[in-house]
Amino acid sequence: MLGPMNSRSPAPAGPSEVSTELQAGPAGTTEAFPRVAWRGGDHMPGFRTLPDEIPIALVHDAVTTAVMMATPADLEDFALGFSLNEGLVDRPEQIQSIEMVRGDLGIELRMWLPPEKSAALTARRRRLAGPTGSGLCGIDSLAEAVRPPRPVAAQLQITVDQVQTAMRLLAEAQALNKATRAVHAAGFWSPHYGMAAVREDVGRHNALDKLAGAVARRRLRRPGVVVLTSRVSVEMVQKTAAMGAPILVAASVPTALAVRTAEAADITLAALARGDGFEVFTRQDRIVSL
Repeated sequence: MLGPMNSRSPAPAGPSEVSTELQAGPAGTTEAFPRVAWRGGDHMPGFRTLPDEIPIALVHDAVTTAVMMATPADLEDFALGFSLNEGLVDRPEQIQSIEMVRGDLGIELRMWLPPEKSAALTARRRRLAGPTGSGLCGIDSLAEAVRPPRPVAAQLQITVDQVQTAMRLLAEAQALNKATRAVHAAGFWSPHYGMAAVREDVGRHNALDKLAGAVARRRLRRPGVVVLTSRVSVEMVQKTAAMGAPILVAASVPTALAVRTAEAADITLAALARGDGFEVFTRQDRIVSL
């Protein structure tokens, strides 16, 4: 039982540090497998540590909303972040409780909503054919896939050096990826908080949902930057907009639709962020050279 949502949140890390939570090891999320490695024409027996993934069912008011293959870590953040990013709730306290139920096939995250949100979800389900592994989908799935995000009102300006600092801190905080080299990460960096939260998962969407939950639970009121290790698809921009973050920075390329969506949402989108620099596609004025 994960218990009811707690309105109190831990203090964020300082601007130049990563919180001790982010430095914790990936206990319970990996498994070592024997393998034979062939390198340079020779072979060597040994073990490879791999990330785990299991089916996670997100259940609202006793009905399954979605089933995702995900890393079994930070599941309360996942439940909350998914619910916020999909518009099922507007605030963390609207989820009255979250219960984690383990079964033979996976884990159910059971959530209960207040009457007004429960009624809205029931009406939404009537319009949809049913849940799939990608989330809510059905007769309105085309409209859902390209739904226009609400423009982000928060304003923030950062420097080129701060962009590179945020990406460096994201890499340093990836405990699970250091062990496996096989997972995505999403982080929330701010000039006020530093790297306040990092979440990892085999799925890039899951990592961002987990991050959204972590940020919401901590009540981080100042605007910040979402940083990603993955490419930027339209869903990643939509989730960033739902978080209210004005800047999105990613290690890989965006899609054309992601750029158009970021522009419509008034989000600064920077991508291909590597050690030697990055490229800015929208709202270039928020990133300055000092």
